[in-house]
Amino acid sequence: MLLCVTASHKTASFELLERLSRNPEIVAPSLMDAGAQGAVVLATCNRFEAYVDTAELDHGTGLDHDAVVDAVAQATGIPASDLDGSYRVVDDRHVAEHLFAVASGLESVVSGEGEIAGQVRRALSDAREQGTTSSELERLFQRASQAQRKVKNVTALHRAGRSLVRLSLELADSRIADWSAERVLLVGTGAYAAVTLATLRERGAVDISVYSPSGRAELFAKKHGLRAVSDYAAVAQHSTLLITCTTATDPVLGPDQLSRLSNAAGAGCPMGASTAPGAPHSQLVIDLGMPRNVDPEVAHLEGVTLLDLETIRLHAPLEELQATDAARDVVREAAESFHVDGSRQSVAPAVVAFRTHIFGLLETEIDRARRRGDEDGLVEQAMRHLAGVLLHTPTARAHELAAEGRGHEFTAALETLYGLAGEAPDASLAASDSAIA
Repeated sequence: MLLCVTASHKTASFELLERLSRNPEIVAPSLMDAGAQGAVVLATCNRFEAYVDTAELDHGTGLDHDAVVDAVAQATGIPASDLDGSYRVVDDRHVAEHLFAVASGLESVVSGEGEIAGQVRRALSDAREQGTTSSELERLFQRASQAQRKVKNVTALHRAGRSLVRLSLELADSRIADWSAERVLLVGTGAYAAVTLATLRERGAVDISVYSPSGRAELFAKKHGLRAVSDYAAVAQHSTLLITCTTATDPVLGPDQLSRLSNAAGAGCPMGASTAPGAPHSQLVIDLGMPRNVDPEVAHLEGVTLLDLETIRLHAPLEELQATDAARDVVREAAESFHVDGSRQSVAPAVVAFRTHIFGLLETEIDRARRRGDEDGLVEQAMRHLAGVLLHTPTARAHELAAEGRGHEFTAALETLYGLAGEAPDASLAASDSAIA
């Protein structure tokens, strides 16, 4: 059984993700010590995930998600209570689709970013070096890389993030005569913020400040040569262009906040602008957040124009912006194929045992026929043909049942009728099944 415990920018704070990812190399061995059959840990700046191969719980030796979380907590030194509410659990049937989506960039801050694919491959490589992987995890992660390559080759997902920013600024062109004269406030310091900053500078913007709800503005500003904002309200009041691109789950800008900012106009402008008391302050707000960073009611405020993702898609739909749906379809198909193939492998020992049994009986009867004078081999030929005909339907049915998750029914029937029980599949049995399928 496969299990994944995942904490990401969607569920956990960056501070907690940093703590989880500080020493990822010690987590997989800890999971193995706790009883896992295999473990692979994926740790990035925006994600920490433990993929575990474990026995079924009803076998008495399997790990449930609480045991996995406890092992992670013990390995990282983070109290389990600190993890509460910061992770989610993906169960066996959905693990493949989740990992394939992660590897393809569908779960990244910037949709379609390519760096995650390499990080997924390195996670498997690290597990191999530590000796913590398993045959099922090997198959899972190898299929993840295949799915990622297909998403990249048949969809425009890898261009979606940059296209979203580029398109939003192209739509802003109709309101902006001189980008170098704009007073820009960038809210957010993640991957989207970096892409947005580069695109703003390409268009000629120079007066750019950055604010971070998570307190990362100083570090981002130092890295990119910007001004970090400490007085968000004052700077936002006098900015002509505000672009939000954070992973915050609650809006970072709303109508009440902007109303208070407008009332504070007489306090003076820290950026050197002048605003007449009571005069509407013309601002363009671009919300690139997912979920929304800006309350939609902002659009109803006087002097404020809101451009959000829905507006961007409505006014200028691009192939790249429709790529997510296509990529999801590829991922779902790949996950279904993974499960079907895995199900076929699950009945491989029983199929091999059945065919070995039948062919054993066949050879005995052929030997008997030869002793009785089957000189022309016609009896042997007929018997081999009959055996093939008789084996075809049960073998095909075994694979059909496996694809439906009912492979155990075939194994039970085989044991009941013939007294045969297939052992756990290994490389030789898998190869044999492939050869006779």
